[in-house]
Amino acid sequence: MLSNKLAKAINKQINAEFWSAYLYLSMSVDANANGHKGVANWFFIQYQEEMDHARIFINYLLSRGARVELMPIEEVKTSWKTPLAAFKDTLEHEQKVTAMINELCGIAAEEKDFASSSMLKWFVDEQVEEEENAKDIIDSLEKVDDSKLGLYMIDKELAARTYTVPAPLSAK
Repeated sequence: MLSNKLAKAINKQINAEFWSAYLYLSMSVDANANGHKGVANWFFIQYQEEMDHARIFINYLLSRGARVELMPIEEVKTSWKTPLAAFKDTLEHEQKVTAMINELCGIAAEEKDFASSSMLKWFVDEQVEEEENAKDIIDSLEKVDDSKLGLYMIDKELAARTYTVPAPLSAK
């Protein structure tokens, strides 16, 4: 059985995942409106992944007999001056999410909830990947500075990103 403390923290994380999805959808819409179709694609796939992360947490709570409590989603920013600014916000946001996942891991460890620790390991690994991806794109965008050709090439590269169902959902 899941403790009330951990269930409450996971419900808070579900809200954070939905907020993240909403943020990335906003970034996608803004990039699309500014003619950066590849950047828009990258952020739309981020939106889909965050929705999936919320589903994974919801499925986990339900499987442990805990109540899912959906909360209102706070407002998100809606425009960025450049794709670089959006990706810098992305890295900062993902670092905050990493801290939240670490907090969940701490609660699970404190309570000796090994099932929850096992489930959360996937998110720990996912956050390493999320931060690395954002850093790599920031590095690329900083190398091209204000070069329109460089931004065009990066935009084309980001357009090639495809959506993949996360492992915890692919078996369901």
